[in-house]
Amino acid sequence: MGMGSRLFLIDDDDSLQRLSVEKLGRLIRFDKGVALPQYAGKRIRCAMAVLEVTGRHVQTIRHIDYFVLPLDDKGRVDKEEWTRGVRLALELLPSIAEETHPKHAVDARHRFMKKRYDHEFKWRPSRNIEEEIVAGIFGLR
Repeated sequence: MGMGSRLFLIDDDDSLQRLSVEKLGRLIRFDKGVALPQYAGKRIRCAMAVLEVTGRHVQTIRHIDYFVLPLDDKGRVDKEEWTRGVRLALELLPSIAEETHPKHAVDARHRFMKKRYDHEFKWRPSRNIEEEIVAGIFGLR
């Protein structure tokens, strides 16, 4: 048994479009040779599923991550927005050097940053979209 993945773009009408993980990798590495011109200027919803597979057959869905891919007017990843999202995500990681706070103070920055990150770079699917993704993974659609 091995691991695999499936990546879907979700259109404005909630239909799914498959995208290879390799192409996503090229997009987020800002490869000028790859673009999604049909989504130019949009913040496209994406779903990436991590799967357990045997051969080429999906056995189980381990996790699905829902994120937003910001594209520029040429359909390439908007470098400034992507970088801002990565920076915000990195700020959510625990600090290596513990900050000292007075015992009566509560540091809530992490909660607010997570809320902001989730609001700007994540999304929640409807039940119908979840069902379409599962159907797409198992070849039922």
